[in-house]
Amino acid sequence: MTKNYYEILGVEQSATQEEIKRAFRKKARELHPDVNKAPDAEERFKELGKAYETLMDEQKRSLYDRYGEDGLKNAGYDSTGPFDYGFGNLNDIFETFFSGFSGYSSRTSDPNAPRRGDDLRLDIELDFEEAVFGVEKEIKIDHLEKCPECSGTGAQPGTQPVTCPTCNGQGRVSRVTQTVLGSFTQVTPCPKCNGTGKVISSPCKKCKGAGQIEAEKTIKVKIPAGIDNHAKIRIASEGDAGVNGGPNGDLFVVVFVKPHKLFRRDGFNIYTEQYITVPQAVLGDTIPIETVHGEKELVIPSGIEYGKILTIKGAGVPFLGNKDKKGDHLVMIKIKTPKPAGDEEKRLYARLYELTTNKKAGEKLIDRLKNAMHS
Repeated sequence: MTKNYYEILGVEQSATQEEIKRAFRKKARELHPDVNKAPDAEERFKELGKAYETLMDEQKRSLYDRYGEDGLKNAGYDSTGPFDYGFGNLNDIFETFFSGFSGYSSRTSDPNAPRRGDDLRLDIELDFEEAVFGVEKEIKIDHLEKCPECSGTGAQPGTQPVTCPTCNGQGRVSRVTQTVLGSFTQVTPCPKCNGTGKVISSPCKKCKGAGQIEAEKTIKVKIPAGIDNHAKIRIASEGDAGVNGGPNGDLFVVVFVKPHKLFRRDGFNIYTEQYITVPQAVLGDTIPIETVHGEKELVIPSGIEYGKILTIKGAGVPFLGNKDKKGDHLVMIKIKTPKPAGDEEKRLYARLYELTTNKKAGEKLIDRLKNAMHS
């Protein structure tokens, strides 16, 4: 069972972002797999990163406080993959604070080792209804693909890169400088191979030795019903191509929802305002209300007050992953001040005024005093 994120970090629910940062620094040093050799250290370290990333994002923290982990999943924040954090991965979180503490780094010292491709981000805009009911979008992205001519080697077909003779394939060279304080060793990228550890004598003509080419790709993205503003959709392996046989990065599609002229959304509920007349407020009525699911009937109880909120159950936004469960449509009632159009209406309102105030319409205070003295 997953622990509470606040408990994982050891902070109160009211903790500020600075307090969360300090707590993360302390816990990360304790749980880092290079330091903590306990069998569950790595798993606890991942939980720590997940808790930190969630609570440092105001929108995610708000969702988590209200709905827990299910709320995050329903809002489109996928937490199943290893690169679902606001950073590229957990190593990046740790490096941000400790700059590679204990030599733990997401970058290997071997320049020829497989390296994962970069993640990409694409922002898309949705209409209000598209976010509510879901939609399939066709998008175009520019990304790096493995060169089809050289299969990513960077060398002309029929040839292969060779080990750099300057750095012996290490990708870096050392230079010792003698000073009055002693000798200092400076390590820099190899100037011969630019840190790759390999030299290509016959570069591929298509990619010019890079091993990758920039290409445009069209993909279809399924936007789930109920997705909210700023939600991220992770599309695995649609980022830049990896290097030296490494896996592709991922594509993160960030959703921005256009405001609606009538509806306002809060979580899975939708709000609207509805003006009614004074007689409707006094006597009650049944009126049609426009919702995202079409026209619904709303019962106005007699004697309703200005600002009262009435609920139409199940007429809100579908829950992500569960279309059968929906939020509500909430209607704020406002009462329209009438302007009598004719003499008959004025007489009726004058009579109503007399009944509710025990005085005649238009009667001044001095007139009431005179009448009282003569009665």
